Amino acid sequence: MSVRQETGVGGEALEVWIDQDLCTGDGICAQYAPEVFELDIDGLAYVKSPQDELLQDRGAATPVPLPLLTDVVDSAKECPGECIHVRRVSDGVEVYGPDTE
Repeated sequence: MSVRQETGVGGEALEVWIDQDLCTGDGICAQYAPEVFELDIDGLAYVKSPQDELLQDRGAATPVPLPLLTDVVDSAKECPGECIHVRRVSDGVEVYGPDTE
């Protein structure tokens, strides 16, 4: 397990991804958790790898560090594009985001 691979709900490892087709580029996510999210030159938000690399592949996910779980969840809740998805690594079930509302 990597240093940034942390546990979330019920001790389960969580990951987050962004649906760029729905991203409005408001940057709220990057304000809440700049360690996890970043706006690219195209004006859309992307997740970053544990090595701080921008992950631009469609559906790319990154681990949610436990110290940032609240910030990542708040990003998903506040996102005007409803495009941030937090899911369990073990089974891919979304636990925070538009598909849980």
